Amino acid sequence: MDIFESSKMAVKTLTANKLRSTLTMLGIIIGNASVIAMIGIGQGAQRLASEQFESLGPNVLFITPGKRETRSRTFDLPKTLVMQDAEAIATQVPSVAGVAAQRQTQLPVTYRNRNVSALIVGTTPTFLSVRSFDVASGRFLSDQDVERNTRVVVLGPDLVDRLFGTTNPIGQQVRIKDVSFQVIGVMQPKGAFLGNNQDEAVYVPITTLANRLTGRTSPYGLDLTFISVSARDEASISEAEFQIANLLRLRHKITDEDDFSVQTQKDVLQIVGTITGGLTAMLAAIAGISLLVGGIGIMNIMLVSVTERTQEIGLRKAIGASQQDILVQFMIEAVILSAAGGLLGTGIGVGGILLVGALTPLQAGISPVAIALAVGVSGGIGLFFGVFPARQAAKLDPIVALRSA
Repeated sequence: MDIFESSKMAVKTLTANKLRSTLTMLGIIIGNASVIAMIGIGQGAQRLASEQFESLGPNVLFITPGKRETRSRTFDLPKTLVMQDAEAIATQVPSVAGVAAQRQTQLPVTYRNRNVSALIVGTTPTFLSVRSFDVASGRFLSDQDVERNTRVVVLGPDLVDRLFGTTNPIGQQVRIKDVSFQVIGVMQPKGAFLGNNQDEAVYVPITTLANRLTGRTSPYGLDLTFISVSARDEASISEAEFQIANLLRLRHKITDEDDFSVQTQKDVLQIVGTITGGLTAMLAAIAGISLLVGGIGIMNIMLVSVTERTQEIGLRKAIGASQQDILVQFMIEAVILSAAGGLLGTGIGVGGILLVGALTPLQAGISPVAIALAVGVSGGIGLFFGVFPARQAAKLDPIVALRSA
């Protein structure tokens, strides 16, 4: 018997028991759909993280207080960076194009009877160029605002919608921690970054934040949450990182471990990529267990099929069918079950990815490699788990099979 005839007989046998065949394929369907969806969503998360880091500004470096290991062990960040450090970097590091000092906290913002908890960012005028932000209306903070501790604010667009609705916010007064501020500008939409909505932030002069809202908490000067630095170009990033680290070591008189960290966008993106990649692999591995369970289900149902079709096997061998014919017959049935389940699971997985992309900001991608791998693995599982039942059927003695039927 040729492969074509064996395939036709396998399809006829499987369609004769539609419910059983469908239930047998269920594990493969779920496994394939899960693997494809998890890989697609994981790749979408990596792309989203990459786009968000690119939106921070071109060639940006971030200087944070304390070592990374220290920050991971405590919520209270060390106060080792001060305003004078930012000023020294701006004037003494030749590979730097701009420096923006930042100090931030969470405080309530009130307009009339509306009260919203918002991120208060104390910064300098260079923030716009370093972080690639734009002002939609009004103006941003000026050097005079920073020098005079002026009580002015620039609001994110989402915060404007929550506080003012359709009212023009420019010139209005808001209160932050019972201190009155005048709204001088509204930012262009920037979107969320790692779960934080940047469009709900409030920007105030960094000196005003320190002197009127939070107070100074470092004996060395106006302490900072971090410093954003833009290198002159992409080729200058490594040079800027080296020069900044050396300058801060000299300023802080460091002879042992650094009390700061300098990270580039690429460094942070690699960390995020490693985390999301690891999570994707873990989720795909967990989903892949369904493929194994589906393969065991195929083997189980094929063993039942061998028992049920003992008379058929005996008759076929009695009229001349070889062991190889019987072996191929049952192997084809197992492969058809697993391949059909793989194709259905692929369709469901791709549909799930498209649904996630339509309903969330996550740009989940359809990976041809993941699809080919999942379908190939499911077909291989059917082949692997179909070997034992097929060999059992092929070894049946035709006399014994006909007698026991």
